[in-house]
Amino acid sequence: MAIIAGERSGVGKTTVTLALLAALRRRNLTVQSFKVGPDYIDPMFHSQITGRACRNLDVILTSEDYVQNCYAKHSQTCEYALIEGVMGLFDGARGKDDLGSSAHIAKLLNLPVILVLNCASTSRSIAAIAHGYRTFDPQLNLSGLILNKVGSDRHLELLTQALEPLGIPILGVLRRQDQIVIPDRHLGLIPANELSELNQIIENLADLGEAGFDWQKLLPLLKVVPRKIELEKEIETSNLNKVRIAIAHDRAFNFYYQDNLDILENLGAELVYFSPLRDAALPENIQGIYLGGGFPEVFAEQLSANLPIQSSIRAAIEQDTPAYAECGGLMYLCEKIVDFQQNTYGMVGVLPSQAIMGNKLTLGYRQAEALEDGFLVERGDRLVGHEFHRSSLSISPSLPMFQLQSFDSQISLATEGWKYRQVHASYLHLHFGAQAQLAARFVQSCRKYQD
Repeated sequence: MAIIAGERSGVGKTTVTLALLAALRRRNLTVQSFKVGPDYIDPMFHSQITGRACRNLDVILTSEDYVQNCYAKHSQTCEYALIEGVMGLFDGARGKDDLGSSAHIAKLLNLPVILVLNCASTSRSIAAIAHGYRTFDPQLNLSGLILNKVGSDRHLELLTQALEPLGIPILGVLRRQDQIVIPDRHLGLIPANELSELNQIIENLADLGEAGFDWQKLLPLLKVVPRKIELEKEIETSNLNKVRIAIAHDRAFNFYYQDNLDILENLGAELVYFSPLRDAALPENIQGIYLGGGFPEVFAEQLSANLPIQSSIRAAIEQDTPAYAECGGLMYLCEKIVDFQQNTYGMVGVLPSQAIMGNKLTLGYRQAEALEDGFLVERGDRLVGHEFHRSSLSISPSLPMFQLQSFDSQISLATEGWKYRQVHASYLHLHFGAQAQLAARFVQSCRKYQD
């Protein structure tokens, strides 16, 4: 039970984490992974390797209590557990403290930190970096180092000589290599389900992990220790009819927090998966639609060509089926998507706007105040969400759902979010963990539609 943290972004903590997971699974050990922060893509790789849903630990989108219980609940069902950090060890959502950072999670869960150091273009200076990270926050337990991008035996000798006086265990050494390359694009890594060579990548990662880590030292740090789990409040659903919610899930739409799906099920939803890329119609007898985020712009031509599913979704919405659309789902409900090459593709068309791809990245946590009543929110509700997109809308809603505000300041940002009939469509990604009333309203609206 440890956190794999980086000195900064780009040092290789994702590669290290995946190599650890792959090597553990090759040994037929059960392992539960977690990811600090709001990321969707890294957890997909975790899940492909472990065969278990990766869980996000985000105190900003949820709460400290929720994170503690989520970690305790899911780590107790396996032999080993590890957490992939976010950005640099102390990088949080605000410049003045470590809120939401890997360090925050490590202290909250009382877990040791394994620090990944990028050793390229440095030798003796690595000791100053490691010393600074160990002493910056005395409350942290820096239990070991993983040296990444080591160039040669001589380079390793210089590094170990410099680090020896610090007495921090070296838990792994990964050499510079280019055999393992996970391609990326405009929002990060290409998701695991798009990579035809994924199985070979996982095998290569397992080889890297077997050879590169000191397993005698590492395994005790990753071993699960029993923790107290707070009993979740039971939700009485036995006397209520199940509601069928259609979940868009394919290569174009796959940004979902597993906790959100679990919460919906606990509230009495039966989740029925479909593909806007391949299917000709929505699943039968549904009472709700959930269109998550993803990469509709990458698959816009294929989405545009599937006119039958567009017609099916449009008809369901016109019949007041509750439909929750997040980011990529919002784009899909627009009239058109304009991709990076300025090609235009027709979409479902219930929202009178175009989603236009651009170079500007809109990124960050947001405070949001609901300006309108809808099936998911009530006017005056204050929520916390996360934005992560490179598209913008050609026409803004005349009656926006949200007034957004920067999370770490009082600066007001744009208004956004569409309400149309029983549609809630927004760029804002929401986690239901500490906002379970949102999921409850969604399911209740589906029950009303069912009745």
